[in-house]
Amino acid sequence: MSASQGNRRKQIVVAITGATGATLGINLLIALRHLNVETHLIMSKWAESTIKYETDYHPSNVKALADHVYNINDMAAPISSGSFHTDGMIIVPCSMKTLAAISSGLCNDLISRAADVMLKERRKLVLVTRETPLSDIHLRNMLSVSRSGAIIFPPVPAFYIKPSSVEDLVNQSVGRMLDLFNLDTGTFERWSGWEKD
Repeated sequence: MSASQGNRRKQIVVAITGATGATLGINLLIALRHLNVETHLIMSKWAESTIKYETDYHPSNVKALADHVYNINDMAAPISSGSFHTDGMIIVPCSMKTLAAISSGLCNDLISRAADVMLKERRKLVLVTRETPLSDIHLRNMLSVSRSGAIIFPPVPAFYIKPSSVEDLVNQSVGRMLDLFNLDTGTFERWSGWEKD
C-alpha cells in the first residue's frame, strides 16, 4: 500500500430520498463532517421538498455540508463507476421507490446506479428504509437486496437510552449507522446492560 493510500480520508456516498426522515440524512452529513470523512451527496427532487417541509434547512444548506454534490440525473458522475473508490454508501432515508429500483437493478438515476455499483463491487451499502407498515412487495425487495449484500437499517428508536428529545433518537440511529463503517461518533449512549438499583 502506498503512503497516499494509507493516509487517504474515508469516502462515503450519501443519498437522501423523499421518504420522511430528512433529519436523519442531515445529521449523518454533520456527523461525517465532524469525523473528517469525505462525502459525496446525491439528493432526489422529492428529498429537497421533504427537507423544506420537515426541517428548518434549505436544500442548499444541506448540500453545503457535503464535499461533493451530484445531480441525480448525472449518470456520468464519478460515483457511477466501479473504478471510483469509496468506502460505501448510505441511503438515508431510503424510500420504497428507491428500494424497488435497487432491487430490480433499474439504475434509472444516479442514486440507484451508485447503489448498483456498491453491490457489484462488493462495497458496503446501507439502506435506511422508511415505511410502515410493510407490504409483501417491500419485504421481498428488502430480502432481495439483502441477499445481494446490502444492509437494511430501519431507524428503529432505542428507547433504552431514555430519550429526552427526537434529537437523541436521531443521534442514536446515526451513530449506529456509522458503527457499520467502523466510525464512532461518540454522541450517543450505548447499551451497557441493566442498571443496578
